[in-house]
Amino acid sequence: MSIINIRYGFLILSFAMAFQTTCKKDESIKPAQKIVYKGILTNLIQDHPRLLLTDERLQELKKLSSTDNQLYKYVNDVIAQADKDYAKSPIQYILIGPRLLDKSRECLNRLYNLAFAYRWTGNKLYLKAAVSNMKTVCAFPDWNPSHFLDVAEMTHAVAIGYDWLFNDMDQESRDIIKAGLLIKGLYEGKKAYTDPLYSYGWWKNSAFNWNQVCNSGLLIGAIAVVEEDTTVASVIISNAIKNLPYAIKSYGPDGAWGEGPGYWDYATSYTAYGLSALEVALGNTFGLTAIQGLSETGNFPMYSAGPTGYFLNYADAGEKSKLGAPVASMWLASAFQNDAFSDFIEDQLKTRTASVHHIIWYRPYSSSSHTKSLDKYFGGDVSVFLSRSSWTDPNALFLGAKAGYNKVNHAHLDLGNFEFDALGVRWARDLGSDDYNLPDYFSGSTQTSVRWTYYRLNSFSHNIPVLGNKNQDVNATSSFVTHSEGVTEPFAIVDFTSAYKEFASSAKRGFKVLDNRKAILVQDEFVLSKSCDIAWGMTTDATIEIIEPQKAVLTMNGQKLTARILSPANGAFSSGSAEQAAPQKQNLGVKRLFAKSSPTSGNVTFIILLSPQWSGVESNLNPVIKPLSSW
Repeated sequence: MSIINIRYGFLILSFAMAFQTTCKKDESIKPAQKIVYKGILTNLIQDHPRLLLTDERLQELKKLSSTDNQLYKYVNDVIAQADKDYAKSPIQYILIGPRLLDKSRECLNRLYNLAFAYRWTGNKLYLKAAVSNMKTVCAFPDWNPSHFLDVAEMTHAVAIGYDWLFNDMDQESRDIIKAGLLIKGLYEGKKAYTDPLYSYGWWKNSAFNWNQVCNSGLLIGAIAVVEEDTTVASVIISNAIKNLPYAIKSYGPDGAWGEGPGYWDYATSYTAYGLSALEVALGNTFGLTAIQGLSETGNFPMYSAGPTGYFLNYADAGEKSKLGAPVASMWLASAFQNDAFSDFIEDQLKTRTASVHHIIWYRPYSSSSHTKSLDKYFGGDVSVFLSRSSWTDPNALFLGAKAGYNKVNHAHLDLGNFEFDALGVRWARDLGSDDYNLPDYFSGSTQTSVRWTYYRLNSFSHNIPVLGNKNQDVNATSSFVTHSEGVTEPFAIVDFTSAYKEFASSAKRGFKVLDNRKAILVQDEFVLSKSCDIAWGMTTDATIEIIEPQKAVLTMNGQKLTARILSPANGAFSSGSAEQAAPQKQNLGVKRLFAKSSPTSGNVTFIILLSPQWSGVESNLNPVIKPLSSW
């Protein structure tokens, strides 16, 4: 014991019609009374708790934990965290830049841990702490609607505490918390959905993470207090179901996420919270789970992580984003009966701390052999190609490359970017996001936007060619025009002509894995309509030694990689620093490997061979050069 022991097209019209018949608020109704609901609320669980984890499911998990050591560990992980949360100081209303986000997320974590610990152990000290936290945040002047993620996350947090602890709180506490949830959360949500003059509701039909977080957070809040204001709850539930498909369809066709693996975790967690709330409380996900790509998106974090543990890092991802144990994958495993997703997470949790949601959506380890291919292509508006030499060797080769469009949410100017692992080292890396509080950080609508002056976000920090010393075009799009998987020499070719349209009438980049998956070739072909210089660039933490104009050796963690310029004949390596001055992130010790040629026009091909020195031996690989059209 612890110290305190579908497709989305058919949905919209039907939801609006269904809610016309939903009951109105009746002030005389007490929570214990039964209400006959119609429409979408017909099958609502009327008792609490009704969100995500019912008492029936809790008892099932308690019984299972007595024989399942892994689940038993997860429970102890959460209770140990609840012990820490119990002792923490009250959450304060402090804005960080425009955001209250860190505080709302802290509240969310505390309430899940404390409420779960109380429900599992019955120790009322956890109950007292959870109620105190809810009262504290409900006394805040607001939940910061100008940054609506804060409203959504705080609504989610308080709704879970209110619902899970409803039957054990005194009436005064219920009333205080209910009032905060309605006034600071749901009434703001209703304005966002229904008031055209409301300034903070732009996220409703966004294609990315704000959609899932805001719609699902409000949805969860509305389900918690349906009987208290059925009219407002109905507006929120119907609008959330109507709007969630705009984001969920972004998983199509096969599960990739345009904001990168880091935001995949955030967005997909809220997809899981919202859809799980619908399924558990209303017995229906209203076709949302049938939207193309959702059932496969559990593959995305698995394939996007290299043998170093680092993800293929793109968009505003964290620096060196590393594989964790995303709770969304556990829900995906349950929703789509896919043991590969849950087994993958449970493998990660052998050395990590579990969260409440790993318990809620727990599936016993299947011990099945799940076949994963060495090469994987994810299509969609932001497409990704991934290739590796092994799933079990921590020193394996890994290549990840991306295409897409430069105006996707959180995008950098980096079409054709790649990252590369071998010998336990990430040789080619992406720097990730900078500080969101930098002036005009999200101002990237035009070529001259302030956003593109920040080094981590512009083209000059990425593993791409730079033409004429200029950024890629902000309006550019790109796509993989062909790729091959499961062959001796897997490859992918990106057409990113529009990124360089000022200088080139054609621009393509090919990636090929060579030498029995021991080296990679990066081949760029340009048809230059205007004379310009070309700077091939790669960001690395390694030490760079230029051996001769067309040969460089990179050294890191006692391992070495040889880089060779195979074309053009006059190309030459050089090195530089990626370090920047504050207030930008400084990138201390990070370097750039360049391959450059003098200004030219017409047909130009850059070919760079990257060969790790396996067993400390430099490769003598001399590949046959073919145009991309012959790959």
